[in-house]
Amino acid sequence: MYGSFRVLLQVLSAQLLCVWVLGSELTFELPDNAKQCFYEDITIGTKCTLEFQVVTGGHYDVDCRLEDPEGATLYKEMKKQYDSFTFTAAKNGTYKFCFSNEFSTFTHKTVYFDFQVGDDPPLFPNENRVTALTQMESACVSIHEALKSVIDYQTHFRLREAQGRSRAEDLNTRVAFWSIGEAIILLVVSISQVVLLRSFFSDRKTTTTRVGS
Repeated sequence: MYGSFRVLLQVLSAQLLCVWVLGSELTFELPDNAKQCFYEDITIGTKCTLEFQVVTGGHYDVDCRLEDPEGATLYKEMKKQYDSFTFTAAKNGTYKFCFSNEFSTFTHKTVYFDFQVGDDPPLFPNENRVTALTQMESACVSIHEALKSVIDYQTHFRLREAQGRSRAEDLNTRVAFWSIGEAIILLVVSISQVVLLRSFFSDRKTTTTRVGS
């Protein structure tokens, strides 16, 4: 009983390590004509993955650039809706990745990114790896991998849902303005027709002039 409880505690601690240790995940607003940069300290040989997606705004595109500590460009894409880039750090230091909306003059964007640094910590760091995993440990590893997949799917569908809601609200606004415009045009046309018909059937006053003898 105690061993099973200890295994569950190790699983929970590994989940917390995955949340707090590995990289950054953020959704932020990027105004028009603006540029936002983020920084991450990475040691040499660490495998990293940068994934981003534009959730709302304009044509759902943004410029992205990733630089190493010496300023060399590792990744650069223009007007991308979403993308993923994986690299291995070749130098120790602070890496910088920036998102730019400078090409847009009046549309702000909402951008999501997930910057993962390094691999997951071992699920059982205190266990002897020479021996095989017990049935409980194997089950915990399977649950751990399944939970990571669930988190990825939840994030993906939340982004899809937010993007779909933004498109629906934008479409609803356009339909509302179009409906108001049609109503105004219909009212103007109706009034014009009434005035025109009245002008056809209105009595015209005729003036007569008497000539005296």
